[in-house]
Amino acid sequence: MVSTTYQVQGMTCGHCVNAVSTEIGAIEGVKDVQVDLAAGRVTVTSDQPLSDDAVRAAVDEAGYELAGA
Repeated sequence: MVSTTYQVQGMTCGHCVNAVSTEIGAIEGVKDVQVDLAAGRVTVTSDQPLSDDAVRAAVDEAGYELAGA
């Protein structure tokens, strides 16, 4: 298992958390998604390392922006 933390900009409420969790959770191999709303961090546990492009696309689909990566 691999755990990776991403910084996500624009999340402000529970709906944001659900949207990001759902989209990232749909990526193949993802086992768990934990969102720290106050810090704007999303920790993803997966079978293998995920491509930053796949995570960025999922975050974009949810309506938010992946910072950094």
